[in-house]
Amino acid sequence: MTQTDRDRLVTLRKAKKRLITQKQAADELGLSVRHVKRLVHALKKRGDKAVIHGLRGKPSNQRIGKSVEEEAIQILSADLYKGFGPTLASEYLAEKHDIEVSKETLRQWMIRAKLWRVKGQKVKAVHVWRPRRSRLGELVQWDTSEHDWLEGRGEKLYLIAMIDDATSRLYARFVRHDTTEENMKLLKSYLEKFGRPLAFYTDKASIFRTAEKRRRDEPGVDKDPAEMPPTQIGRALQELGIAWIAAHSPQAKGRVERNFGTAQDRLVKGMRVAGVKSVEEANQYLEETYLVWWERELTVEPAHPDNVHRPLDKSHCLDASLSHVEIRQVRNDYTIPLDAELYQIERQAVASGLRKANVRVEKRLDGSIAVRFGERYLPVSRCIAATKTKAPTLKQAAPRRPAKKQRGSDWLRNFDLKKGPKTWQAA
Repeated sequence: MTQTDRDRLVTLRKAKKRLITQKQAADELGLSVRHVKRLVHALKKRGDKAVIHGLRGKPSNQRIGKSVEEEAIQILSADLYKGFGPTLASEYLAEKHDIEVSKETLRQWMIRAKLWRVKGQKVKAVHVWRPRRSRLGELVQWDTSEHDWLEGRGEKLYLIAMIDDATSRLYARFVRHDTTEENMKLLKSYLEKFGRPLAFYTDKASIFRTAEKRRRDEPGVDKDPAEMPPTQIGRALQELGIAWIAAHSPQAKGRVERNFGTAQDRLVKGMRVAGVKSVEEANQYLEETYLVWWERELTVEPAHPDNVHRPLDKSHCLDASLSHVEIRQVRNDYTIPLDAELYQIERQAVASGLRKANVRVEKRLDGSIAVRFGERYLPVSRCIAATKTKAPTLKQAAPRRPAKKQRGSDWLRNFDLKKGPKTWQAA
């Protein structure tokens, strides 16, 4: 019997002996008069045990059977569900195994089975949250996460994600490499599906911002930063009329960072259960299962119902903007050099002022090449280099021996001029 029970018993005894009225006892105990009448009647029949609830110390009538608990723990002990938390585990038990149990009940089961460890509460610094934007499409956070998404079952993958700041609507795709080309492909599909947002919010990665190069010993405090040319993605956003905002810390773009935290837990385990082993299967699971769950559970209604996404009009060419653009000079023979190859401008497109002029060369996402001079595109064709024929190898002649030193004729041999006759005698 607890101290509360003993205090209640004292008041009920007073009411039983009619030292106080039942109305006064009800006011003192915070109960109704009718319930006090029941307790006084039970006190006369059962004695002091009347103040103790009849089910105290006994299992609840709503308690789930022990066999169900053992079955759930046996399922969650398998390697397939290793690392699952109570919330995610309760969803999979209901969906895959028809075991309906609340996440808090399952949490107690998992703690007793040592499948879940209670984490101590840490005192964190107070963080002032930035309020959401009020309209859909006003700001979209954009980032890439590098993680072991397939847990060693396949190749290394990257997850590129775009999340709306006002509604938390998520758009993502798995890729093999975090390159400008892959980010442009996702940007193109986003623009075709939703339209042009007002601004993208990213980090200061090299695909979004060109960093100024300085010497290590050069002081950077007193020097104003130089204006650097935009990257390919920065140029594309300017052409499409979309603002770009750089975040100074990961916490500044916390919405997309928390999305990656959820994905690295729930998405990884979901793909493990589904047996995903390739990038195609990962994108299929992402689109058909994970993004559907995210849209249903984690998106919110914006403060203002307006959708500020702007449609693409005739002045916007996604193939031209979302490409690798370089400026090249036309040669005297109307050819353009690009990536160690030459492209010939077709004869019918040659016009005055084209020679030695600068043209815009677009290397598009589908691998094609487009050349624009002013406001018109020029038909070009790749020059096929002539095949080099290998010269026949000649048989190397044997080296000549050095010639012997020539000596004089032998007709004067054994002829002594001193012993011969005089000239006058011979004459």
